[in-house]
Amino acid sequence: MKLVGSLASPYVRKVRVVLAEKKLDYQIELEDTWAPETTIHKLNPLGKVPCLVMEDGYVMYDSRVIVEYLDTLTPVCKLLPPNGRERADIKNWEALADGVIDAAVVVRMERTQRPPELQSEAVCQRQLTKVARGLASMSARLGDSAWCAGNHYSLADVAVGCALGWLTFRFPEIDWRGDHPNLGRLLDKLVERPSFRDSLPQA
Repeated sequence: MKLVGSLASPYVRKVRVVLAEKKLDYQIELEDTWAPETTIHKLNPLGKVPCLVMEDGYVMYDSRVIVEYLDTLTPVCKLLPPNGRERADIKNWEALADGVIDAAVVVRMERTQRPPELQSEAVCQRQLTKVARGLASMSARLGDSAWCAGNHYSLADVAVGCALGWLTFRFPEIDWRGDHPNLGRLLDKLVERPSFRDSLPQA
């Protein structure tokens, strides 16, 4: 398998973490979707990463689709239960974590891809409010638990860890650790895992 994406992308990192946890072999092909010469649209018509290219040439995209598929390939480190409420809860955690990233990405794009005179602070503040609410919800749901969902490591923790890691990387001014120390403790525990330690975001 070949994973196409960026070392800075939290969505790509989520897939990399799952690949590592599942002990699956793959090659990574770096792609800058903002570069004029990018050809990402040949793999994903939406022009987004990650893309997972299978051995037969079939291309899978969207991190949520990819990680769900990867979890079926081997029983090593099962990250999702087969069905039911517990599975839905973990996927709900993932949707929340990805939603926090989605909102923060809008802010980053507004501030880095648009000329200063066209940037909208109102747009940024609206999205940052979503980030703050999302983090507050994560913190409240986690409480004093060791893991996000149930009593074991799951895809929920992978998704939340990648979201928190990316916020630390791109938005150091957001003091989410000060506001939500339980999330900080979770991330500190996650980065002790080789899958997280070996996939730290890079510019």
